[in-house]
Amino acid sequence: MSESGARRYDRVSVIAEDMAGMRSQAFGLAGYLSLPARFCPVRAGGLSERMPFPFRPDPLRTVAGVNGSEEHDLFLTVAGKGGRAGRALHRREQTVVQIQNPRVNPAYFDLVIANDHDEIDGPNVLLSRTALHGMTPARLRAARAAWAEQLRVPGRPLLAALVGGANGRFRFGRTEAEDLARHLIQAALRLDAKLFVTTSRRTGEDATSILRDAVTAVGGRIWTGGTDNPYAGLIACSDFLVVTTDSVSMISEAVAGRAPVYVYRLPGKSRRIGLFLKTLEAAGRIRMFEGEPEAWPVMPLDDTPLMAREVCRRLGIMNYLREDG
Repeated sequence: MSESGARRYDRVSVIAEDMAGMRSQAFGLAGYLSLPARFCPVRAGGLSERMPFPFRPDPLRTVAGVNGSEEHDLFLTVAGKGGRAGRALHRREQTVVQIQNPRVNPAYFDLVIANDHDEIDGPNVLLSRTALHGMTPARLRAARAAWAEQLRVPGRPLLAALVGGANGRFRFGRTEAEDLARHLIQAALRLDAKLFVTTSRRTGEDATSILRDAVTAVGGRIWTGGTDNPYAGLIACSDFLVVTTDSVSMISEAVAGRAPVYVYRLPGKSRRIGLFLKTLEAAGRIRMFEGEPEAWPVMPLDDTPLMAREVCRRLGIMNYLREDG
């Protein structure tokens, strides 16, 4: 859409499955727009998910709060299921920005924001080195102010580990947790660092127990759920960050901070994540974790504001851009 055909927008509507990674990407982009944003989750499709695509019912019927008549909404759709709704909305002449590879022709959307490692292109495709997210400079400044006193020990560096878990591509069980714990203890002792580990819902009870024992052994701390999640504070305050290789989103958020980022490889294989890691290694932003960390000069790396500016330029809506998210 050119500037001459630019529309007035009253809000952003995010259409995606109710998953943390998808929400963070869409709302990370939406945070750079001076518009209110709402979440419209894609409901479970049931039997219709197994039907051939041409025979499936209207995909908008699976989206809460959307019927296709929202004239002044800017729609951000995420991944495959969100993209089906986005394709239907685009046919109704709504403005749709698709996030992640839609697995269909990008021409079905106004814009598509994918990653370099998705290996797609097109005149309306924007490519980002990192996943979109909301770890803006403003949020990191606020997190540093809120968490520094709780997380840091005067005179000692802070070593933090952001631990994911098993998924369809990588394994993370007892053996992997024991190896990671051994490397973290080695690194903490070598640096004389305060160790802080956070886990996710995918980490698993056995792995979490192993990591808890390791952290306790060196006088560190672990967060495994509940209130007061220190995640943003750790990215903002750490001197060294270790992140497991299973999550593009988590690694992307980590490199938005100012700490050197080490990636701990998990058993498994993903061509896309492999390409992603090579891109960040080539940029000098990450290294592989072997338990012997050293500092090297880094700068925050985050392509989200670049994508936001390009979305606004392409859609002719620069007046909606908010620079610091």
